[in-house]
This record gives sequence, structure tokens and C-alpha cells, in this order.
Amino acid sequence: MLNLLKLKQEKAEQKAGSSESAEGGSKAGGKIIPAAQRRVQKDLKNGIEKNSWCQMEFPDPDDIMNFNVTLMPDEGFWKGGKFSFKFEIPSDYPHSPPKTLCTTKVFHPNIDLEGKVCLNILRDEWKPVLDIGAVINGLFFLFLEPNPQDPLNKEAAELMKDNLPAFKQAVQRSLRPGFGGYSSYGRY
Repeated sequence: MLNLLKLKQEKAEQKAGSSESAEGGSKAGGKIIPAAQRRVQKDLKNGIEKNSWCQMEFPDPDDIMNFNVTLMPDEGFWKGGKFSFKFEIPSDYPHSPPKTLCTTKVFHPNIDLEGKVCLNILRDEWKPVLDIGAVINGLFFLFLEPNPQDPLNKEAAELMKDNLPAFKQAVQRSLRPGFGGYSSYGRY
């Protein structure tokens, strides 16, 4: 009788383990790894190129779902600047895009002073085939080719469209240490 109860308990444990795996996790060393975390591991291993304009930092080395990326454009209006972005990967990634916030104040048509980023692949054009590398490249592209036609910072977009020399000056002022914001067209 004891053997029968033990056998039933083992079967129940096996069934529970396989249902957890079927729900999007896999076992590694007895520990279930969620599907989103496995995908992030794959993205980080395969999709992120080492280069001079991008640095990644993991504040908690045991948490790959939350990390920081620093972009350093080597051309364009923001050349020479350093811009940090906080990435939070949701549990349903890659079905939902990473939550991305710019933690560096910047005068940019597609980034507001709260750090929200207007990038199409972080909103309506996200597809599960995209990955973290695509997001990083998209963010970098915003510094090379800002889009004043789809602004998040309307004031920066208007200035870029109406007075490019003044826009360049405002951007240069925003690159100086201590930039905390602006009121009208780059006056601090």
C-alpha cells in the first residue's frame, strides 16, 4: 500500500513538472526557467553585437530581465553624448515589447523629459520575431535620424522643423553636464 501511494505521488509530481514546462518554462538544474527569460538569454547570446557605441550593464547579475543600455552616438546631432536606457522585459516577452525608458535627460523630438521613447517597434509595430538587438538598433537610429513627424516632444520637433540651427544649439546645450530641462526652444 505504501508503494502504491508513493507511486501516485511521484506521478503527480511528474505531471505537475511537465505542465509547468508546457506553460512556457523549461528545467535547468531542477529550476524552471520561464520562456521569456530563455528568450532573453538567447537574444543576449546571439543578437547583441559588441561595438563602441553601446554598453550594457546588469545591476543585478542574477536578473537578466532588467538591465541598462548606454548609447554613445558617434555622428549626428547628439554626437559625443551618452544616453542611458532602462530595459524591463515583461513576463510575456517576446509577445510584448520590452519596456524602455531613457534615464538621461535629452532634447529630442522622439524622447520626452520623462524618458518615454517614441519608437514604432516599442508600440504598434512590435512583432515576436523582433528582439532586444532590434530595439537597441532602433534607439540608436533615433539619434541618427530623429523623426519630427511622429514626435513625443512636440517642442523639439517644431524647433527641428522650423529652425534647424536653433535646434542644433538646443541639442548641444542639452549635452552639457547638468541639463535638467528647458522651457521654450532650449532656454534653460
